[in-house]
Amino acid sequence: MAPFLRILGIETSCDETAAAVVARHADGRGEILSDVVFSQLEEHSAYGGVVPEIAARAHVEAVDGLIEEALARANLSLSDIDAIAATSGPGLIGGLLVGLMTGKAISLATGKPLYAINHLEGHALTARLTDGLSFPYLMLLVSGGHTQLILVKGVGEYERWGTTIDDALGEAFDKTAKLLGLPYPGGPAVEKAAVSGNPDRFALPRPLVGEARLDFSFSGLKTAVRQAATEIVPLSDQDVADICASFQKAISRTLRDRIGRGLARFKTEYPDVAQPALVVAGGVAANRDLRRTLQSLCSEHRFDFVAPPMNLCTDNASMIAWAGLERMASEVPPDTLDVAPRSRWPLDSQAQTLLGSGKRGAKA
Repeated sequence: MAPFLRILGIETSCDETAAAVVARHADGRGEILSDVVFSQLEEHSAYGGVVPEIAARAHVEAVDGLIEEALARANLSLSDIDAIAATSGPGLIGGLLVGLMTGKAISLATGKPLYAINHLEGHALTARLTDGLSFPYLMLLVSGGHTQLILVKGVGEYERWGTTIDDALGEAFDKTAKLLGLPYPGGPAVEKAAVSGNPDRFALPRPLVGEARLDFSFSGLKTAVRQAATEIVPLSDQDVADICASFQKAISRTLRDRIGRGLARFKTEYPDVAQPALVVAGGVAANRDLRRTLQSLCSEHRFDFVAPPMNLCTDNASMIAWAGLERMASEVPPDTLDVAPRSRWPLDSQAQTLLGSGKRGAKA
C-alpha cells in the first residue's frame, strides 16, 4: 500500500542537526524513508558541555545540506512532500530559530503546511512509529535536559506524573564524569568505568526513595559523589571505577522505586488496559544497567518494556516528522508562519511548576 502522507522533519533543538522524511500509510503504519543526523560532539567536547553559540552556528552551516540529503535518500523532491515539521521547543533558542525559520521558509516557498513540534512530543510518540503502540501508556524520558514520567493519553494529551526537582539524570551523569576527569559526554564514560568498579564501596543516597510523589532529585546524589571523591584524592583508576559503579547503583535503585510506584499507579487508574507498557526514551536510555533495571521492573509489574532503537531515542528528525504526521492524522490544524520558538515548553501545561518559571514560561 502506497503511503498517503509524507512529511519532512527538521530537528535543531540542541547539539545535533537532523532531517528526515517519514511516511504514514493508509493503515496508520509509519515508515522512515530517510534519516540523517550531524553530530556536533567534537565541537563541544573540549568544553565539557554544549556551548549554545557554537551549536547555533553549526546548525546554520549544516541544515540545508542535511535536508537535501534526506530528500535524496528518500528519492523525493519538495514537491512530493505533504507537509513540513520543525522542532519549535523546548531547547536552545538559537538552534530552535535555525530549524524553525528553515521550516517556515520551505513552507512559504512550497505552500506546504507547517507543523511546529514540541520536541518532547516527538519522544512521546516515537513508540507508535516503531512499535505501533496504542494509547494510553507511560513514558520515562531520561536525557541531558529532562527526567520525566509522562502519561501519554493521546496526540496532544499528556499528564506529567513526575519530573526532576533539580538536575536531569543526564546532567548528573555529565557532571559526575567531569568531576572524575572522564570525557564528555559523561553517560557512556561513567558506564564504561563502572564495569570494573565495586558498586558497594560507597553508600550513596537514593533521593526521594519511599516518598509517594513520583518526582526525581539528583542534585544531592551529585554532591555526595563530590564528597566521596574529595575524601580520597588523589583518585586512582580503581577509585574512579568504584565511584561510577556506586553512582549507577544508586541511580538504578532510585529509578526502581520511582518508576515502580508509577507502574502501580497506572494499573490502578487504567485497570482495563490489557497490556500496559512503559516506553523509555532519551540518551540515558542507552545505559545498559538502567535498562536492565527497568526491564526487570516491567517484568515484575507485567508491563511491556518498549525502547525504540537508540538512534530514535536520542535527538532525531524522524520523531519530529512522525509527530507532525500524528497531528495531521488527528486533524490538528497546521501552524501559521508567525509561530515562535519556545525555549521552555512543557508537554503538560497544567502540571505544577517545580523548576521555576521565567519570561518564556515554565521549564519543561
